[in-house]
Amino acid sequence: MPRRVVIVLPCCIGDVILGTALLSALRRAYPDAQIDWAVGGWSLAALAHHPHLNARIDTGTAANPVKTPGGMLRLVRQLRAGRYDLMVSLVRSPLMSVAALLSGIPQRAGLDSAGRGFGYTVRVPVNPDQPRHEAEIYLDVARALKIDTTECYANLPVLDADRATMTARLAALGGHGHYLVVHPGGGRNPGMTFDAKRYPPELLAQVAQATARQLEATLVIIGAPSDLPLVRTVATALATPPLTFTDLTFGQIAALAAGSALYIGNDTGMTHLAAAAGARTVAIFGPSDPVRYAPFGRQVLTVWRPAVVDARGVGGGHALAWDWARDGIAPDAATAQIRQWLAD
Repeated sequence: MPRRVVIVLPCCIGDVILGTALLSALRRAYPDAQIDWAVGGWSLAALAHHPHLNARIDTGTAANPVKTPGGMLRLVRQLRAGRYDLMVSLVRSPLMSVAALLSGIPQRAGLDSAGRGFGYTVRVPVNPDQPRHEAEIYLDVARALKIDTTECYANLPVLDADRATMTARLAALGGHGHYLVVHPGGGRNPGMTFDAKRYPPELLAQVAQATARQLEATLVIIGAPSDLPLVRTVATALATPPLTFTDLTFGQIAALAAGSALYIGNDTGMTHLAAAAGARTVAIFGPSDPVRYAPFGRQVLTVWRPAVVDARGVGGGHALAWDWARDGIAPDAATAQIRQWLAD
C-alpha cells in the first residue's frame, strides 16, 4: 500500500478535470495516503480545495514541462523532493518517461503509447488509433494497479463561499434562481489553439434562446476577459438582454453552473468543469470526437452531427477544413436534441 502518491498531468484544464475520476479511484483505494498532483499553472486553480488531494505541485506554464532541460530538471527535483513511492503519469511523452526514471520513485505507472512509456514499471498500453474516452484511458492506469474504478466520474468541489458570491452577484444584476448558463469560448490552452471547436456565436444564441424559453430561465453568458467579443456577439443576437460575467474564478464558475437549470458550452475546459461540478451539461461538438472528449459526468448530453474527424484525436492535428455551416450541427437539430433530453 503506497503512502505517498503523485499524479503527473500538467495540462490542460479539460484533461486535468477528466483526471479527477482517476483521483477518486486512487483516494478510495488509498484512503490514508498523501496524494499530490503535479499540474501546470494554467490548470492549477481547477484543483484548488479538492477534497481527495493533499497538495498541488506547480510545474510551470508549459504544456509539457519536461520539453526543456530546465523544465526537466525542475520537475525531477520536485518529484524527488516528494519522496513518493508511487507515480501515476497520464502524459504520453518519452521525455516524461525520462523524468520518471530520474525521479527515483520505485513504482511508476503510466500510459504507454507507441513505446513512449519506457520509464514506467507498470505500463498501460494505449492504441492512439482506437477512439476511447480519455477518462477511461486514465482509469486504465488505476485498473492496471488493481484498483476498482466503479462509479468514478470527473468531480470538483463547489464551495459554499463561491455559491454565496454568485447568489449575490446574480441578485445584484436582477437575476433569479432559475437560469441557463452559456459559455461561447474555449479552444485555447498552453499547448494548442483550436478555435474551430467554438460553435459560431450567432448559432449558439439561437440554441440558447430556444432552450431558455423551454426552461423559462434567465440567460447568463460567461467567458474569460478575452472572450468578451464572443460574449457580446451572443448577447446582441438574443431577443432579451442576458446577464453577463467575464471575470469569474474557476470556483465561481463551478458554483454558477452547479446552481443552474442547465449549462451549454463547447468542447472546452469550462464545460468539463461544469459537468464535474454536478451541473446538467450540454456540450456542443464539431471537429473533435465526443467519443474521446465528452465531459465525464453523470448528467451530460453531447450534441454533435457525426462527421469525419481524425481517429487519433487532437494528436492527429486540427481539422483545418472544418466548416460549421457545412459540417456542424444546425441550431434546430441541436435544440431538438436538447429538448428531448430535458423531457426524458
